[in-house]
Amino acid sequence: NRHVIRWATQGFANVIRAEGEEAMKKGVAICMDCRNHSMEFARAAAEVCAANGIHVRIFESLRPTPELSFAVREYDCQAGINVTASHNPKEYNGYKVYWSDGAQLPPQHAAAIARELEHIDIFTGVTSMDFNEAVNKGLITMLGEDCDKRFMANVMSMVNDYETVKKVADDFKLVYTPFHGCGHKLVPEALTRLGIKHLLCVPEQMVIDGNFPTVESPNPEERKTMAMAIDLAAKEGADLVLATDPDSDRIGVALRNKKGEYVLLNGNQTLVLLLSYQLTRWAERGELDGNQYVVKTIVTSQMANAVAEHFKVKCYDCLTGFKYIAKIIRENEGKAKYIGGGEESFGYLAGDYVRDKDAVSACSLAAEAAAWAMDTMGLTLYEWLQELYVKYGFYREGLVSVVRKGKEGAELIQKMMVDFRANPPKAILGSEVVKINDFQTLETLDVKTGAKTAIEQDRSNVLQWFTADGTTVSVRPSGTEPKLKLYLCAKAGSSAAADA
Repeated sequence: NRHVIRWATQGFANVIRAEGEEAMKKGVAICMDCRNHSMEFARAAAEVCAANGIHVRIFESLRPTPELSFAVREYDCQAGINVTASHNPKEYNGYKVYWSDGAQLPPQHAAAIARELEHIDIFTGVTSMDFNEAVNKGLITMLGEDCDKRFMANVMSMVNDYETVKKVADDFKLVYTPFHGCGHKLVPEALTRLGIKHLLCVPEQMVIDGNFPTVESPNPEERKTMAMAIDLAAKEGADLVLATDPDSDRIGVALRNKKGEYVLLNGNQTLVLLLSYQLTRWAERGELDGNQYVVKTIVTSQMANAVAEHFKVKCYDCLTGFKYIAKIIRENEGKAKYIGGGEESFGYLAGDYVRDKDAVSACSLAAEAAAWAMDTMGLTLYEWLQELYVKYGFYREGLVSVVRKGKEGAELIQKMMVDFRANPPKAILGSEVVKINDFQTLETLDVKTGAKTAIEQDRSNVLQWFTADGTTVSVRPSGTEPKLKLYLCAKAGSSAAADA
């Protein structure tokens, strides 16, 4: 509710004020998604910042999450606030905070806000002022079309090849849905500017609505959520189905297979396709000289590492969460060139003008890749994915979540992690465990020799087991739910063996 929003914003305002006059002048960019009360909450946050002497740039209406990250950087803001609950069910709303590099808040600033909140009374400890009064005094200014233009110029700068899209445009059909959310304007604009002529948007889901009336949950990871888009694609014989979650940072992709059925890709497959496409085109242009890199999270498919290795491009593995990808981009500024990267939870980022997941550019990239595969190889994107498996090995990924609710559940999850450290598995499905990564102690153990080497990474309660046959299992407690999550990645010599 607005009291919680104001309270959180007062804590954040204190942290910004502590940075000094210059930081307050640079101010904060504020954005919101389509959810119920998002605009009300965003304005409440703006009123608190303004009353604390912090200049505010607030979007006039809902915008994609990546555009907020972009705005923080583009307008040289000190910080950003985004009112969104991403792809969660309609009952939720959320509050994300960003720092001056456009990435979600680093741990030390998050801890500083938490400390502030301990001393602020939720009702009496907050300074606020009337929104219109703040606008009249020049403390709040509006963001809109100017930011859209600048953001879209960067999105379109990621396009590799307009000509190929042009060649197949008369026959190529694409279905898109924003699930009632923020992608409704800029994603179709990006696809149209790319040269897609037959763009079919799911009409019922182009309506902005925080109740998400056409889906149970607006999560592109779920097939039933994608059903309307897939039905429209089947009716129209579309080559590609794209979806963005309500705040347009995650991308859903469905591809037509040989039987004409639409197969929903998981986040690992989407990442491998987009990464492979980017690296292939960079290599064709002779732009890979050993000074480029890609990034993925430690629980994302090892196939991405194999692709990067093939192109002799460095692949960084980082902890789960886009702020860690952003950290690697920040640390490499001026030293090496970031190409692309992402995580298994359906997030991808091409180019470094944004420091969060960007489904706007990812949709454009996926459409371009599909057009390129059709034109240069006569393949659908699904068929090209099968060829990549033949080339790099048949990888399959799965996720198992062990739910344990309540205080006892939380204690049990922690105990399971302690037990895994004390008694790690010797073998998984008959293949011996040869290597263990422990991100709490930041050590890699070679099981055969007992040798330990340091892991250069942030500390986190994550364990990884690697087997002799190429299977990887990563285990970690969820940061947001009462779950222990096990990420599985198997590799085999054939599709059937990998599935098994």
